[in-house]
Amino acid sequence: MKLARSWWRARPLASQILAWTLCILLLTVALGGFVTSRILRQTLDDQYRLRALGIATTVAEIPEIASGLETGDPSKRIQAIAEEVRNQAHPDYVVVADRNGIRFSHPNPALIGRQLEEPVAALDGQTHVGMDPGSLGLSANAKAPIRDAEGNVIGQVSVGILEAAVDTAIGEEAGLIVGYSALVLLIGTASSVLLARAIKRATFGLEPAEISSLLQDREALLHGIREAMIGLDDDDRITVINSEARRLLGVEGNALGQPIEEVLPAGRLRDILTGKAAGADQTVLTEDALLVANRMPVSVGGRSVGAVVTLRDRTEVEALVRDLRSTEGLIQALRAQEHEYANRLHVVSGLLDLGDVDQARTFISGVSDTSRSLGEGLRARVEPPELAALILAKITIAGEQDVQLSITDDSRLRQPFLGAQDLLTIVGNLLDNAIDAVVPQPQPRTVTLQLDDSSGIFISVTDTGPGVPAEAIDDVVRDGYTTKDGKVGSPTGLRRGIGLALVARIVHRSGGTMDVFAGPGGRFEVWIPVPAAVNEEGAQG
Repeated sequence: MKLARSWWRARPLASQILAWTLCILLLTVALGGFVTSRILRQTLDDQYRLRALGIATTVAEIPEIASGLETGDPSKRIQAIAEEVRNQAHPDYVVVADRNGIRFSHPNPALIGRQLEEPVAALDGQTHVGMDPGSLGLSANAKAPIRDAEGNVIGQVSVGILEAAVDTAIGEEAGLIVGYSALVLLIGTASSVLLARAIKRATFGLEPAEISSLLQDREALLHGIREAMIGLDDDDRITVINSEARRLLGVEGNALGQPIEEVLPAGRLRDILTGKAAGADQTVLTEDALLVANRMPVSVGGRSVGAVVTLRDRTEVEALVRDLRSTEGLIQALRAQEHEYANRLHVVSGLLDLGDVDQARTFISGVSDTSRSLGEGLRARVEPPELAALILAKITIAGEQDVQLSITDDSRLRQPFLGAQDLLTIVGNLLDNAIDAVVPQPQPRTVTLQLDDSSGIFISVTDTGPGVPAEAIDDVVRDGYTTKDGKVGSPTGLRRGIGLALVARIVHRSGGTMDVFAGPGGRFEVWIPVPAAVNEEGAQG
């Protein structure tokens, strides 16, 4: 049994389809032929019984039949009439009997005058139809009463058509049934062959076992890799999506077969998936992650069948790159300070060589007071200390590029409720963009930072650069938008077009607003309200 099952599974798909189809067709044709013959037999029996009833009723109403029964039919007229009817109407027998069941006519003359085997059924004055196993064999039979002039039943007429006639009629139809069955088998066989070939083309010649193996491999590959993948057809309907893609895109439920428009909201992410935003290594920000997307069209036999989009989660990597850049910025600031202090030491050394000790002491005191006052001033007005250190480093870096970065005298940020990392991201990106914008410009090149914590957190950065064009205000905070060189990535590995998008995401997540003003002159304002929980704690205190 197992050997036969293994042999069957090893057969090509076309052979299996052909074999199964032929079995089904044979069973269907055989069953159809049997049902047809049964229905045809029942129909012919009904028709013959009705035909026999008509003949019997007609014969019973012939006056000579009734008069012959009353007189005993000495002239044998009843037999002559019955034979004439049998020759003209073609029943197999016409039997006339009196009330006592004595036959007055019969196809077999030897039975005339003999008693019927069964009782006279028409004595009740009613006609009767049915199947009668008479002396000539089983027949479709009808019996009609014979009445005298007063209406009394004096005998019956029994007319029958033998079942052999039905068999003959069915035999005549058998050729048609066989021909029809053969035609059905021929059409079914041809259809099976065509269907098998179509399936082979659709499955690229793969057998069911190979398809099953490929499906298992595909599922293992899709859900085993760390990279997210989503497949779309030409109508932008999802055809495949793995677990990592569901996690990164926040897709729940059965998304297969759904249009991408019903699964993801409008935005840059959906534009990348549908191919509206073309390009390699496209960066896109979601609420929780920074993704790098690549969309590759897929064609089979020169015909497009959709596209495959891969998504890589670069959140942690990008955060590390930005931390590295911040560290490099601090190193540059320290290097700039080292260069500046070396120059100052040269000045002090020269004054001492000249013997002007008092002037050297005054110079050293002034330099110390200036540096200390700037650092202490920032530390006293700005919390947390990481933010004060960032601003101090940016002032130094800007100075190295001949840009004057200043913080307004009324700036205060002593009790920030926002996380230090979010503050560093907001202030750092706004200052970096402002410094980059004014470096290519003629003097004066200034950047001004204003901080206020009187009602929430207010951050304002202005510069003397060209500013944001009015038509680009809505695009400037969109992830991937940049006017700088190296849109895909900078030499340090930092991706362009992400900074302001990160700021906008933090502000939106905190329930705040970010305003961008058109140039000339750059101006960005961020306001983040105090959370309700912080307000309640302040009120209770």
